[in-house]
Amino acid sequence: MSTLYKELERESGMAETGNEKEHWDMVIQPKTSMLDLQLKEVWRYRDLIMLFVKRDFVAQVKQTILGPVWHVIQPILTTLMFWVLFGRIAGIDTGVPGPMFYMSGIALWNYFSTCLTSTAGTFVTNAPIFGKVYFPRLILPISVVISNLIKLGIQLGLLLVMMAYYGITGKFVFHFNTSLLLVPIVIFILAGLSLGLGIIISSLTTKYRDFTLLLGFAVQLGMYISPIPYPLSKLAEGSQLRLLLDINPITPLAEAFRYALFGQGTFTVGTLLYSLAFMMVILFFGIIMFNKVEKSFMDTV
Repeated sequence: MSTLYKELERESGMAETGNEKEHWDMVIQPKTSMLDLQLKEVWRYRDLIMLFVKRDFVAQVKQTILGPVWHVIQPILTTLMFWVLFGRIAGIDTGVPGPMFYMSGIALWNYFSTCLTSTAGTFVTNAPIFGKVYFPRLILPISVVISNLIKLGIQLGLLLVMMAYYGITGKFVFHFNTSLLLVPIVIFILAGLSLGLGIIISSLTTKYRDFTLLLGFAVQLGMYISPIPYPLSKLAEGSQLRLLLDINPITPLAEAFRYALFGQGTFTVGTLLYSLAFMMVILFFGIIMFNKVEKSFMDTV
């Protein structure tokens, strides 16, 4: 009985050694419930989050010849391609200067797609780290979402330069107002949505690697069923494509973003709340799945 009693004391983080008691600062135990989100523990490791953010950004810079310049070149080339295909050849009227319209959508989509694809490989790509040291596993996908804000900031800076050019030359008149407050709201919802979907896919890929192959195709297809290369107003009400875009949670975010910057877009508070509610549900279930897989993923990765 005495041996069993001592073992129980050790599991609770305290054991007697001679006349003194040893105390542990932390006792690592498995989660007892999938609903145990441990958000307080994630906050305690916020310094580690920033270290991972710095690591991700430095890795992107050092492993390329042009470094952060790629964050400018890629959206410019994509904008030119969209401008030629949709603006010149297809003749779609965007209501604002074409390059400015396409750049705004591309900046948002690049952030969403990069966060999604990066967080989707959390368990597989970081298995060596998970097997050596303990920290809340949710820290890694969160750090990915934060680190990609740097890339988004660079591309939004490029968009502001473009907007300044059209404003100074008088080719477009801007009417800025309180709707600019929608910009951080849109980015917040987009970050949460990409995080939730990403950790759901990362939880599935521990057993089913096919999801990583399908993800690349789904991201490419997703751009064209979102109002990124064309305005939502150009689709007829009641059409099948319009119905598909109406249930797409990215649609209200893209339209709200353009409404905030250009004063044009099919935006309502109700559609934005729909995207927010969709994000919260996806994020909640994503964290639950993440917690469930976290217990045993090392056996399957």
